[in-house]
Amino acid sequence: MDSETFGIEKGYGEQAVQWMNEEARKMDRKFEARLYNYEIQTKNFGSFEMFSLIGDPKAAREITMKASRRFKIKVIEGGYKTRKFLAKIVKNEYGVVKKGDRIIGQIEFESSRFGHGDWKITKEERR
Repeated sequence: MDSETFGIEKGYGEQAVQWMNEEARKMDRKFEARLYNYEIQTKNFGSFEMFSLIGDPKAAREITMKASRRFKIKVIEGGYKTRKFLAKIVKNEYGVVKKGDRIIGQIEFESSRFGHGDWKITKEERR
């Protein structure tokens, strides 16, 4: 798995990513997270520092949830895609916004399929 649609509540990015990488090493999991100096602002959930990750999807989701509980922060757990194939000029991914073990909303991201465009939020929904 390689995804750039994971986020951490603004102000906690550096320490949370460092903690997640250390936790993955302790658990002997294939996982590495890196901040890439990109923030998104949501209407319903606040600001997030986005990070990219490489590794096992199950480990990524587990470690991200642990970070949310540990620091008592909101996180975006991204990397979800639709099952149907659509040939479009843009690529879409979906994410859930969590706080601890609770899902508090959903987000839809969009980016240009050509080149390396930043992700933008097209839809967000509170639960």
